Amino acid sequence: MTATRFALALLGAVWILAGCTLGSNAPANANVPPAVQTAAEGEEGTVVRVVDGDTIRVLIGGREEAVRYIGINTPERNEVCYREAADANRALVEGRQVRLVKDRSERDRFDRLLRYVYVGDVFVNALLVQDGWAEVVRYEPDTREFDNFRALEITAANSGRGCHPTGIFDDATYTR
Repeated sequence: MTATRFALALLGAVWILAGCTLGSNAPANANVPPAVQTAAEGEEGTVVRVVDGDTIRVLIGGREEAVRYIGINTPERNEVCYREAADANRALVEGRQVRLVKDRSERDRFDRLLRYVYVGDVFVNALLVQDGWAEVVRYEPDTREFDNFRALEITAANSGRGCHPTGIFDDATYTR
């Protein structure tokens, strides 16, 4: 089996499995593409600074907080595609009102809030993966969107979107 056929078979299997896991606990908007799902819960804030492709500073209730996007990773400073990923994030959220949705954990080891980030109906974490600026990472226990993100990443990689042509995400693992 060629690599392309394998990738297509894997993508098909992921979509089938994702569909099979939807049950009565699935949100009403489960059939909406991941990059445009509405966040029903969470807290609101205003982005005051984009730190990089997966971290922002947000003013929430009069205090400024660092927020790390759940489930994704973007290139670090001094890595290929860092600037492009940071610019993609900046274009989506800088100066904007955001809704921050928790998975399971409150904060990471650097005391940053861990959140899914929405601007209106745009699911920023998912869109960064969909457009190839971020890779999927499974950070336990915050894995609610992992399968959705993985399917988006497979499509982005196969389409050569964003950072994928640089090889920066080719470490063959979903963990850190």
